[in-house]
Amino acid sequence: MPRKNNIIVSLDFDSAGEALELVEELGPPAQFYKVGLQLLTAVGPAVVRTLIAGGKEVFLDLKLHEIPTSVAGAVAAAGALGASMVTVHASGGSAVLQAAVEAARPYPQLKVLALTVITSLRDEDLTELGLNATVREQVVRLAKLAAAAGCHGVVASAQEALLLRGLLPAEMLIVTPGTQLRTDAKNDQARMATPFDAVRWGASHIVVGRSISRSVSPSQTFAVIQAQVDEAASS
Repeated sequence: MPRKNNIIVSLDFDSAGEALELVEELGPPAQFYKVGLQLLTAVGPAVVRTLIAGGKEVFLDLKLHEIPTSVAGAVAAAGALGASMVTVHASGGSAVLQAAVEAARPYPQLKVLALTVITSLRDEDLTELGLNATVREQVVRLAKLAAAAGCHGVVASAQEALLLRGLLPAEMLIVTPGTQLRTDAKNDQARMATPFDAVRWGASHIVVGRSISRSVSPSQTFAVIQAQVDEAASS
């Protein structure tokens, strides 16, 4: 696992002011931030430009699920903004994934990540959706589809990371949301893991939100998470 910029701090806020206040508080140690639908809808792409102008990397978590032409246009827009990562639903199929990869080619910094199964879903939720598969089976199926389409990585819970690390090409990224400290309160994530376990199980990057943003001391919490990541990466 790379040691630099592998902790992605999620900016799940309703205003640019709140988001940038956290960025300022975390300072130089935190270099990678996730901008998702909440913040992007609230304030638009200007916050992404501000982060990049400040020397930060941005994981633009768009979760694109549209026809290939629309997805390609959104991926190109993400690349033009300067984003380092953008997410596309793998369940959109090969044509969508291939269109996303092709649209990212003019932007060498941009990695297309295929979202497998969101971390709030359990086996019974897939049954409700009409899928005759467990979460693990569906994650593997979609991750293999992403690899065949040329995606740079996948998004999956840490609980599937170990399985995927043995199936996917070594260079593919595995980005794991649902990462939090053991002391955190339970939330809507069904498939969670600690930063240490996520990295030990094969994650190349971890996404951390509430553990940091709701901490009394975000910078101290970030340091604790960084120590877990470093320990796991060297073990």
